[in-house]
Amino acid sequence: MIEVKELTKRFEEITALDHVNATIREGSVFGLIGTNGAGKSTFLKLAAGILKPDSGELLLDGDNLFAHPEKKSAFFYISDDQYFFSNVTPLEMLSFYEKLYPEFDRSRFYHLMKGFSLSPDRKINTFSKGMKKQLSVILGLSARTKYLFCDETFDGLDPVMRQTVKSLFANDMAERGLTPVIASHNLRELEDICDHIGLLHRGGILFSRDLEEMKLNIHRIQCVLKEGQTADSLSDLDIVLKESRGSLLTLTVRGTENEVLSKMRGHETIFFELIPLTLEEIFISETEVNGYDIKKLVL
Repeated sequence: MIEVKELTKRFEEITALDHVNATIREGSVFGLIGTNGAGKSTFLKLAAGILKPDSGELLLDGDNLFAHPEKKSAFFYISDDQYFFSNVTPLEMLSFYEKLYPEFDRSRFYHLMKGFSLSPDRKINTFSKGMKKQLSVILGLSARTKYLFCDETFDGLDPVMRQTVKSLFANDMAERGLTPVIASHNLRELEDICDHIGLLHRGGILFSRDLEEMKLNIHRIQCVLKEGQTADSLSDLDIVLKESRGSLLTLTVRGTENEVLSKMRGHETIFFELIPLTLEEIFISETEVNGYDIKKLVL
């Protein structure tokens, strides 16, 4: 388990992470989402021991990462910007990572290289962006670490490759308890694979919740009220956002489906329906509440 306690990181006058707290359970897929500059990449670099926090701590299975550097062999970090040594081949990277990760599986490396149709003898600097991402995933899975930190890993992969990588992650989770931690802007990709979500915004975590629980506790209502009624007439609802278009009132509300339906049935509306929200819509709703309203930029 990874425990993050009051983690803070500053770059001169910029506070990238501000007293962040989170828990990443073993055997889950933790999705890290957030606005641009929210601190997702910084969080992963701190978790990987690349950056050192200014305050707070990160515990890996109960031990402070910087007090126990040997713990770094428990995870593999796949960065957004792929970096490999100059003028090397995948085979040379294999030899490098074998020295760092005692459980590195050479046979799996060759199996995945063949499956992805990548040549182990070809210079990596001749690979496309997508091919470099594939190689990073292959090296990460072959290292057989407990945790896999992924920064925009699906970016640059075609739809078939994205699905293949998801299947490989799922297989390793089932077989050996891999715990992927995935930071991404592509919320629809995360919705398919993640079971826990952390939302970073302006250096802090707005929430960290199970995805299904989160989806079950926020809903969208579309309704038409009777003449003389307004949104204020629905004051018993926990309204997060509201929007009117003519006679149609759209509300984003917190609460379970049964709670929301029960309250709506207590009001004499002309029409109403309950609509589940996607992860992308939940993200937009939560960030708008906290002052990140995209509509202000286009009006």
